[in-house]
Amino acid sequence: MLATVLLGSFGLPVKANAEHYEIATDETFAPFEFQNSKGDLIGIDMDIVKAISKDQGFTYTMKPMGFNAAVQALEGGQVDGVIAGMSITDERKNKFDFSDPYFDSGVVMAIKKDNDTVKSYKDLKGKKVAVKTGTEGYAFADKNKDKYGYTLVPFDDSASMYEDVKGGNSIACFDDYPVMAYGVKQGNGLKIVTDMERGGQYGFAVQKGQNKELLEAFNKGLVNIKNSGEYQKILDKYIGSDAEPDTFWDTLVSSFPALLKGLWNTIQLTVISLVFAALLGLVFGFLKVSRSKLLRGIATVYVDVFRGIPLIVLAFFIYFGIPQAFNFRMDPNIAAVITLSLNAGAYITEIIRGGILAIDKGQMEAARSLGVPYGKSMMKIILPQAIRVMVPSFINQFVITLKDTSIMSIIGIVELTQSGKIIIARTFETSGIWLVVAIMYLVVITALTKLSNVLERRLGK
Repeated sequence: MLATVLLGSFGLPVKANAEHYEIATDETFAPFEFQNSKGDLIGIDMDIVKAISKDQGFTYTMKPMGFNAAVQALEGGQVDGVIAGMSITDERKNKFDFSDPYFDSGVVMAIKKDNDTVKSYKDLKGKKVAVKTGTEGYAFADKNKDKYGYTLVPFDDSASMYEDVKGGNSIACFDDYPVMAYGVKQGNGLKIVTDMERGGQYGFAVQKGQNKELLEAFNKGLVNIKNSGEYQKILDKYIGSDAEPDTFWDTLVSSFPALLKGLWNTIQLTVISLVFAALLGLVFGFLKVSRSKLLRGIATVYVDVFRGIPLIVLAFFIYFGIPQAFNFRMDPNIAAVITLSLNAGAYITEIIRGGILAIDKGQMEAARSLGVPYGKSMMKIILPQAIRVMVPSFINQFVITLKDTSIMSIIGIVELTQSGKIIIARTFETSGIWLVVAIMYLVVITALTKLSNVLERRLGK
């Protein structure tokens, strides 16, 4: 077991026979998986895995990363299994092996609470309908869109989908019945207007042909907890609850520690990434102003590639593509640092190049005429002056990278933006939470701007 833990901590594959597994899940799919006010991951799926693991005697690490990222992580061999309210479909069976179904679901349609104009699918003609990608609700809506004449507006989480309906952009939305019913009772501002369509079944998934022992353990444990009554207790705990929604103030007080932790993660990720980015920028910045055409060409390729690839594509390639190609596992924090460093390093390269070229060429010529070597002239004469020119741009790049960390939530990083999404998935307090998140970003960025002004004045003296 110790060997297993050590291997997992370095991002290396964990063997199935060690009876410790890494399982990916969503964290914004209440009541199946979501975080409570203490930051603990709870829900139907979480309690089922916990009960089965206890029954079957294996241990696991749960990795919350969003539904789409979880599925891609399983496909790429980054995790051993996925449990995230995942419907068993023929298409998915081509890539994954599924457990016996652990929940029978179905799709319902919901509209804004005060809307009395939509009562059936026929009333959707010519209108927009919000859906969550990768879900049974999306599949149902997509299958019937031509029949009823509506267009789809896709989202990555249920809370955003509900807000789109409440805001009036979409007239209705489709979601799994237990998820929608839970949201309505928690005060998401919608109402269900259709009977539940007969839908699919949820299953626990592993990679095709892999982790047979884990799949068998899940199936055996599922039978045992159903026979013991534990399974029904889990469902009763989350479905049918009429809990009174908290006030915004209560939600803010209980959730603020999670937001502060998300902010701290954001700052940490930004600082670490920029340290490596600065090193990359320094190396390639000097290559950019080199007298060698080959070296300038290498630096140009680096800048063009990593400025030209969208950050989200780069994150997916580094976290999913590279490990899958070379058959190893990568920690999402490492993937995030690499992604942000390569991207920011390309921009810092241009900042350094521009700062160096801003210094009068005569100073280098004067130094060289006095017999000072090129490298020493650059380090002792040109660079100290160039730094004064670079400072505002460096601070600006810090701000950009700090905001770019929000994109890293797509690979499972819980930074400030993702912390807000997790809280909203539980409370449906969208406007207030996003306002608080925006203020927290604004405070940090304003502080950085003031710091930039102070440094610029001092260096200018």
